[in-house]
Amino acid sequence: MPLIIAVIGVIVVKKTVLAQRGKSGGVNYMRREDLEELHNISPIDNIPLIMKHGILSHKKAERLDHGTVALLEVQNLRKNKKIPNGGNLHEYANLYICARNPMMYKRKNMHEELCVLRISTKVLDLPGAIVTDSNAASNYVAFYPGPTGLKYLDGELIFSEYWTHPGDQIQEWQHKAIKCAEVLIPNKVPPALIFGAYVSGIIARKRLIETGFDGIIEIDEHMFFR
Repeated sequence: MPLIIAVIGVIVVKKTVLAQRGKSGGVNYMRREDLEELHNISPIDNIPLIMKHGILSHKKAERLDHGTVALLEVQNLRKNKKIPNGGNLHEYANLYICARNPMMYKRKNMHEELCVLRISTKVLDLPGAIVTDSNAASNYVAFYPGPTGLKYLDGELIFSEYWTHPGDQIQEWQHKAIKCAEVLIPNKVPPALIFGAYVSGIIARKRLIETGFDGIIEIDEHMFFR
């Protein structure tokens, strides 16, 4: 298999506060050195395809028999979204900067069927890489070239524990979109840049191992809102 992994089958029970990742000493903007990894939320059943083909754009993935966690209403927005000086949004593989986000929250009851793939930040150096300051389907999203565009992203909000703002619906909508900030890669993310995965518990871990996944597997209940 094409994954480049030195350690196979390592299981670590991880109890971290994601809100502390990506902060720059109280400064909101992000720096590349703050970023340990990028994330992709995937059905575990898709892992054999991902190990063979990589993380594919929506356009490329639709040619293959695969599962999805995507919300139909969101995909309807994304299919017509054009990236300035780039292609259609569905022509890019999408990664999250922080997978503990509103999308994961909507799918938290599926946690035993899901994993969060961990992708090297080297993906930012691929030709045509783009970073977004919020959900790429948002009406107010800004697109920047990667990796230099990270300096325009609010790391404190992206890695915050929650996005709710009682009494301020507009701020909550804005923060919800920011929590889903993305990295977009034309066509696909190569399998060699995937170095591990998070799962919610023992059941998901077993399912992931059974797919033949040979990266580092960590149990992180917090990531899955457990």
